[in-house]
Amino acid sequence: MARIAAILGQTREGIMAEAELDAWMEAHVAGYCGPLTLTRLKGGQSNPTWRVEAASGRYVLRQKPVGKVLPSAHQVDREYTVMKALGETDVPVPRMLGFCDDDSVMGSMFFVMEHLEGRTLWDPRLPEMTSAERGAIFEAMNDSIARISLVDPLAVGLGDYGRQGGYLERQVSRWTRQYRASETHRIEAMDRLIDWLPQNMPTRPEEVRIAHGDFRLDNLMFHPTEPRVLGVLDWELSTLGDPFADFAYNVMVWRIAPGIFRGLGGVDLTGTGIPTEDEYINLWCRKTGRDRPTDFDFYVILSLFRIAAIVQGIAKRAQDGTANDPKAAEMGKVAGPLAEVAWAMVRR
Repeated sequence: MARIAAILGQTREGIMAEAELDAWMEAHVAGYCGPLTLTRLKGGQSNPTWRVEAASGRYVLRQKPVGKVLPSAHQVDREYTVMKALGETDVPVPRMLGFCDDDSVMGSMFFVMEHLEGRTLWDPRLPEMTSAERGAIFEAMNDSIARISLVDPLAVGLGDYGRQGGYLERQVSRWTRQYRASETHRIEAMDRLIDWLPQNMPTRPEEVRIAHGDFRLDNLMFHPTEPRVLGVLDWELSTLGDPFADFAYNVMVWRIAPGIFRGLGGVDLTGTGIPTEDEYINLWCRKTGRDRPTDFDFYVILSLFRIAAIVQGIAKRAQDGTANDPKAAEMGKVAGPLAEVAWAMVRR
């Protein structure tokens, strides 16, 4: 028990011996054969993610953090539900192998999925690649978010995965609450955005589609050598929502400078193979058969507000000592600069 508690980096309360996790895998994961070992994977700021190595092969285990967490956050059960459903579509997702809501096994609920052998690309500038390779990577990323936005939730059994309509209002409300719950100091730009966003909502009827909620380059697993997405990961913020809002979250990378967060803002893209923001948006519109709305910037501003609220939550967890990553406090410092980028878009 002491060994697994040390591996997990969490309190021993409710965490049982590694043998008990092995027993759970034996009972619930088809073809599993132990014993097992656990290795913490890079990333997973929100939900601890582990590689499970056993005689039968490798698996990935993703769990809800143990201890106090923000309301409606860390919903690994929703991740499991949506990826299991999308496994029947052309959206690339890993196979879901088992879900556990018994806290006595790992201290919190978790799910197990197939281990994908591939690449995680952290820097959207893709500095080690050729121009052709960069272009192909961005094409593959665009294709994945296009596929997600075309899935009919009813057709895959996700008609009740979220509320129908009102997505933008709920997003503004939710991330305002989350930000206020994790506020450690005043950020004037966030206060201004909290006032501005509800007064400037698009008025067109919302199309209801599956929204990933956190779609970006480093949440994709690419083939080891090919510019092909093997799996779209990190679905904990997914729900039924507006496809323009979901896509705009992917687009905001063009607005964020590399010095603030992983972005392309201010980068000279000439000759890099990386499309401009307009080229990327137009490609998605062609793939999905949608027209670009004149107020598309609203969706990008909302996305910047959301990511600022998310990293503020990380800063709060660092302050409370419950963060999963030792760099959480440093990452939390970018909430203010991200909010400033959004507010500058409003002022323009």
